[in-house]
Amino acid sequence: MKNLQVDFNAPLNELDSEIQTYGCRQNNPDICGSNGLEGICGFASSDCLCKKPSRSWKKQYNKLKENS
Repeated sequence: MKNLQVDFNAPLNELDSEIQTYGCRQNNPDICGSNGLEGICGFASSDCLCKKPSRSWKKQYNKLKENS
């Protein structure tokens, strides 16, 4: 089984975008409102993509993209 909890500051995955992340980049996935929702949560989706990352993700994505 793959480790799908990815540090918020980890380098971008090729599947990351402003609107989705590979795996989960939440600091505490247990309190995420989308945790376990099939088709939305990276832990519960067959593609391992979180379709509803945190509100701060877009800014972080652009920061990581600039630094890569």
